Amino acid sequence: MIEIGFLVLGALGGALSLWLWHRGALTAAVERARGAAAVEIATLNERLSSLRAEVEALGSESGRIRTQLESSRNEVQTLREHNARLATASEGERKQAGEKLKLLLEARESLTEQFQNLANRIFEEKGDKLVQQNIANLDSLLKPLGERLKDFQGRVEETYDKESKQRFSLQTEIQRLVELNTKISEDAVNLTNALKGNSKTQGSWGELILERVLEASGLQKGREYEVQVNVQRDDGTKGQPDVIVQLPENKQVVIDSKVSLTAYEAYCSTGDEAAKARELARHVESVKRHVEMLADKNYQGLPGLRALDLVLMFVPVEPALILAAQADQDLFISAIKKRVMIVSPTTLLMSLQVIASVWRYEHQNRNAQELVRHCGTLYDKFVGFVADLEDVGKKIEAAERGYEEAYSKLKSGKGNLIRQAERIRELGIKPAKSLPPHIVELAMDDEMEADAEVQKLAAPKAGEAA
Repeated sequence: MIEIGFLVLGALGGALSLWLWHRGALTAAVERARGAAAVEIATLNERLSSLRAEVEALGSESGRIRTQLESSRNEVQTLREHNARLATASEGERKQAGEKLKLLLEARESLTEQFQNLANRIFEEKGDKLVQQNIANLDSLLKPLGERLKDFQGRVEETYDKESKQRFSLQTEIQRLVELNTKISEDAVNLTNALKGNSKTQGSWGELILERVLEASGLQKGREYEVQVNVQRDDGTKGQPDVIVQLPENKQVVIDSKVSLTAYEAYCSTGDEAAKARELARHVESVKRHVEMLADKNYQGLPGLRALDLVLMFVPVEPALILAAQADQDLFISAIKKRVMIVSPTTLLMSLQVIASVWRYEHQNRNAQELVRHCGTLYDKFVGFVADLEDVGKKIEAAERGYEEAYSKLKSGKGNLIRQAERIRELGIKPAKSLPPHIVELAMDDEMEADAEVQKLAAPKAGEAA
């Protein structure tokens, strides 16, 4: 019996040990399961928070767009109602003005007829003179009336023209708002379609956005930049940069806009975190691959180009570039090392505006240089003109001296030409013409003065001889 008791106690002890061991293993398994569940719950919570943030962001953006569209619709409706009120008021005023003008014209015709009848009676009674006087009086009465009618008609037409212009301006503004509203909707649809389209569609859409940025920068197409320029390399292959921006001193900047955004569209469309991670990696890889492709094209080395050592790679969607840069913080540095600078619409517009400012200063500098050149030429011409003018003055002075000498021989001194000619005439010659009397008198006076001077000089000599 004692042995049986020991056996029972041993069996109970073994069972108890087995139960304690199994309980420990079960507890450890439960703890592991709890830990795994906690990790899974934390992961799901993070994913839920991310999805909530995305939903809130999309909701905010959707609300903003709805608010903007609703505001545009309200503004368009308000402008349409205002235009309708203006049109109604203008039509009423135009009708009233027309009726007033009609009454005035009828009154004018009636008065004219009455005055004409009165004039006819006066003509019959008083005769032509009285008729003329009354006609003048009639004109004095009718003329101010006619002038007032013309002035009133001019004011009516001016008022109607102003209202027509205001209505046209208002209609133009309404049309602009409608077009802007339509453009916002079309841009949203075009962005969605472009991101979902093939690479060619995305490239065309990127070129369109690039063209808009270029137009907004202030640069002029065909002068400061050119689009789709074909350049043949020395090996016979062709290079076709999307845009070549001209810089002063015959230098250029090349811009490319053919980056693919298919992976970015897939990233934005999916809600699965694992899929997002895969598409984000594909997006970053797509951007890097395009950087490599641009580096291999070596647009800087195209014949005839003196391009800068950097090619601008244009990404038309700003968030796509920001997302890639956040995922790979070395993206910009690695691209610059390959002589490629990645730009978004905002950064490209800032760069192009700087280039436009440089061109403005360059044009001003060229104009200043041209002005200096013209001023130098003008000064040289002025110096030559002054020299020629001095030469002309000297020649005029010489001509005056020659004239005085010749005129002196003609009329001055004893035996001057005029006096000798008059003596010949006094001998009996009858010429067809005569010298002016005052010229002859001057010549005679000069001769008499010359004789008197000779007599004065001869008088002292005669006294000495005596």
